[in-house]
Amino acid sequence: MNQIDLTHRTAIVTGGARGIGFAIAQRLLASGASVSLWDVDAAALAQASDQLKSQGTVHTAVVDVTSAESAEAAAASSVQTLGKLDILVNNAGIAGTNAKTWETDPKEWQRVLAINLNGPFHCCRAVIPHLLKNGYGRIVNIASIAGKEGNPNAAHYSASKAGVIALTKSLGKELATRNVVVNCVTPAVIATDILKQMAQTHIDYMLSKIPMGRFGKIEEAAALVAWLCSEDCSFTTGAVFDLSGGRATY
Repeated sequence: MNQIDLTHRTAIVTGGARGIGFAIAQRLLASGASVSLWDVDAAALAQASDQLKSQGTVHTAVVDVTSAESAEAAAASSVQTLGKLDILVNNAGIAGTNAKTWETDPKEWQRVLAINLNGPFHCCRAVIPHLLKNGYGRIVNIASIAGKEGNPNAAHYSASKAGVIALTKSLGKELATRNVVVNCVTPAVIATDILKQMAQTHIDYMLSKIPMGRFGKIEEAAALVAWLCSEDCSFTTGAVFDLSGGRATY
């Protein structure tokens, strides 16, 4: 594992109780950061904290990212415990059910958009004032290759992740002179529990599109995010970083 120096940095990772978020938290802790885990699942959050606390300072907050008030309260709690905020990783998200666009339940559409797109907006809105006060910040949004290409039978997910890419670009421009950089990562499928939400035919379709012939690993996602959270990432903002095994080359 290459060394990335995040000593004295404080980070929030949403959806940090499992999967990619948990792996990112592990990597940030290993790099010297203190981490606040945000997740809607209190039981999973407590378990994750128990697993990570031996690796460094870990704060937890039960957060519903679809609620602006919940995100604001969690940001205040994180500052109170950690002293300041330097890093926000917007990782929380869901896949939703698979269906043709015209057969998708409007409530399911709204649910996916509320978590995957409104969630990062609420968290950025709650955290950015603290980064500006601190005079330094790194924001990493976890989007998806689906946001670039659009996956069939997943219009809600694809649209939400395309929105995250656009949110990243807008924020990057708004904060470009404030020492706060904003970037996003567009993974193809990473092998996590999110696959349990998808039909096997959809999983097979996504695997068939990856030239490397395999799904990504959570450690690979965490490594890229850790660099984007570092001071070395200083002249890149509003950018989209491919993590798709060769599927996307633009």
